[in-house]
Amino acid sequence: MGARFAAGGGREGWLRTGLTAVGVGLGVALLLLAAAVPAMMHTRDQRRVARDTISVGEQPKPTDATFLLAEDRTVFHGEDITGVLLQPDGPAMKPPPGVAKVPAPGQMVASPALQKLLRSAPLLRERIPYTITGTIGHAGLTGPSDLYYYAGSDQLVTYDDAGRNGNAYRMAGFGHHSNSEVQGPVFDLLLVIVLVVLLLPVAVFVATAVRLGGERRDRRLAALRLVGADVHSTRRIAAGEALLGALFGVLLGGVFFLAARQFAGHVTIRDISAYPSDMTPDPALTVLIALAVPVAAVAVTLFSLRRTVIEPLGVVRQGLGRRRRLWWRLAFPAAGLALLAPLFGTVKGDRHVNETQVATGTVLLLIGVAAVLPWLVESAVGRLRGGPVPWQLAVRRLQLGSGAAGRMVSGVAVAVAGAIALQMLFTAVDQDFTTGTGADPARAQVEVYGSHTTVERTRQQIAELTATKGVTKVVGYTSAEANRPDAATLSGDALEATGVPVVVGDCASLRELAAIGTCGPSSVFLVPPHGSDGERARGYLRPGARLDLNTDYTDHYTGTPQLWTIPPGTPTVPARVDLMGGWTWGVFAAPGAVDGSRLSDPDAQIYVSVDKRTPDAVEYVRNTAATFGVNTYASDVYGTTTKASFTQLRRGLFAGAALTMVLIGASLLVSMLEQLRDRKKLLAVLVAFGTQRSALVWSVLWQTAVPVVLGLLLAAGGGIGLGAALLAMVDRPFRMDWSGVASMSAIGAAVVLGVTLLSLPPLWRLMRPDGLRTE
Repeated sequence: MGARFAAGGGREGWLRTGLTAVGVGLGVALLLLAAAVPAMMHTRDQRRVARDTISVGEQPKPTDATFLLAEDRTVFHGEDITGVLLQPDGPAMKPPPGVAKVPAPGQMVASPALQKLLRSAPLLRERIPYTITGTIGHAGLTGPSDLYYYAGSDQLVTYDDAGRNGNAYRMAGFGHHSNSEVQGPVFDLLLVIVLVVLLLPVAVFVATAVRLGGERRDRRLAALRLVGADVHSTRRIAAGEALLGALFGVLLGGVFFLAARQFAGHVTIRDISAYPSDMTPDPALTVLIALAVPVAAVAVTLFSLRRTVIEPLGVVRQGLGRRRRLWWRLAFPAAGLALLAPLFGTVKGDRHVNETQVATGTVLLLIGVAAVLPWLVESAVGRLRGGPVPWQLAVRRLQLGSGAAGRMVSGVAVAVAGAIALQMLFTAVDQDFTTGTGADPARAQVEVYGSHTTVERTRQQIAELTATKGVTKVVGYTSAEANRPDAATLSGDALEATGVPVVVGDCASLRELAAIGTCGPSSVFLVPPHGSDGERARGYLRPGARLDLNTDYTDHYTGTPQLWTIPPGTPTVPARVDLMGGWTWGVFAAPGAVDGSRLSDPDAQIYVSVDKRTPDAVEYVRNTAATFGVNTYASDVYGTTTKASFTQLRRGLFAGAALTMVLIGASLLVSMLEQLRDRKKLLAVLVAFGTQRSALVWSVLWQTAVPVVLGLLLAAGGGIGLGAALLAMVDRPFRMDWSGVASMSAIGAAVVLGVTLLSLPPLWRLMRPDGLRTE
């Protein structure tokens, strides 16, 4: 009978059931999305591993199926772009995943996203000049926004056994490596809290959606009591109405999810994107959602009727009734705190985290926010008196029925409280996943590193970078290793025990590494090791000592000794912190002091400063560096580095929070429209009696603003309390992040304000005279 009431009753019944189904459907859609995330991430990781290019073990012998490979990574406007250069050893080479044919030299196959970017960015096209002959398929990409390409080359030379004198690795195929890493208990705690904070507001909104139209439902139940139904029958009928709306909501949620999935390829949130086929919910979780939502709808409906006395002549809840009790509402956060308290100071090292205990305790604390909010709204508005007409209308409405307003804001309060706690936790443990590089971005903004180069080539590269648009200063040097003069008689570890760095650069560059005074074209300086570095080499780091510049070998000496004598009278100067925060020691020589051609396998280290007022100055530097060959890499200079897993978790939190806020806004809009529909006749009567429409509009705004302010205050308190508990678990001192509290509260307030503004056009239509008509 309840299902028949929900499906019948003409347009009024269908509209009520439809609004409930939409509200539930939005929540179900996001729950299905959450159920699809593990499969999506697993699929992305599988494709990433399948195309992996990291060589494992010794390089294979050349065959018709092997190939040479070199990576050519770059960055454009903050977007990471990965290029892979290929040179087959024979015709039997198997193409990489998603590629039908290995590109010929000078040609490339690129991802659709990269092709689109290249068409719109001529500056990047200069850096990646290969002719596009094909597109990488889904099997070779982690997502539709992946910026990836494979290019053919005939300039690759394999590294020797010492990893030198080449520019590429020989490989027999793709997909040999997986770099999964164990993150530790702090990361596990972050992951659990992120999932709870993102999904709990969804559950709150689903519970709110099944209570839409509660006042009209109670009046219908009173009519049933008038014709003979008992109390238990009316509650079963109410459960039947809610059950049908929830079942429609589950079906509608599936439709919403399938429709939204088709647009997944066009949405990128913090570098995370997926193909529609990747968004497949876990079957077990899908069944659980399909069963749990209708059961929850029935349970919430019966729970909402616990304080409602439905009599044949009316519903007692329409009066002021009994005040809400606080004690059982405080039991939720108390129980949550009791679960989390034993874990204080235990989440560290390599100890296992009890995810169930953490999740349950966090859920109870956040549910406490939603449970206390109706009591807080009722208590606060009950003390409000006087004021302008819109204010009095809003306050009186809240005094007569604050439950709906409290429920509408409860999801926002839970989301904001969880976000504040997470922000506090992320800020506190950030140092666990972020390490300082020691680099000074004020001294240089771009580092250009080149391996297997020469002194003359480094000098030319410095000149080209100096002439690049937007560059203000360039310093650089060439570094190699020298050994003791009798190295030819040694083997094994003894060959590496007394290595002495040899740094060749102009005077300006050498002054970035050491406190050098007078310097000329043939000057030589000795810089002693810093700390315990190079203790065994100190005996060979003195004026007049001889060094062997030949170090082109591994554990056995090969080649001809290249003996060089440190000039007598060479001064010793102290080292200074270099641009990357390190200490360089050894023999520092100007280009005229040593024959650069005698150095073994030298590397180039170049640091570039740019004019920030020149648009794309860094991109011009990268373009210039790209012409130096595959052995050269240009990277930005950062003062800190963050673990990729921690960064991905933060990006996932941002993506999930964005989707949760969309759901919050949509669900609030549905709730607001239902409340306005319930008050249609009242609004029309007030207008008919001469009430100004602007006063009614302001009254609706005040009806929203008061619960929102109270909800955000409660959310701030609850979030700070949960954050303090989480900080105690990871053994961190309590520290408030007031900027995080302010930003999270502002986002929550903006969502509610936006929904209220969107509800004003329907409100204006509801105040027309035809609202007085009754059937």
